[in-house]
Amino acid sequence: MTAEDSLADGRDVYWFVGGPLDGRVDTREPSDPAPDTVRYVHLHDGPKIVHHYDLHEVAGHGGEYRLRASESDEAG
Repeated sequence: MTAEDSLADGRDVYWFVGGPLDGRVDTREPSDPAPDTVRYVHLHDGPKIVHHYDLHEVAGHGGEYRLRASESDEAG
């Protein structure tokens, strides 16, 4: 299902910007509230990597989940 199809049937559309989920699209029923933060855990052969995405609402139906800057990025 594309974002355009989702808007046509009344579903809210949420885009992910940055990090490993960049470009992913999630759809939800308008009655199903979206979480303010999404936590994504990347598991591989090394240590687990945790990414946080914060919701930025966009006028209309849905919003954008933007990758939160890591604490090391903010300190440097």
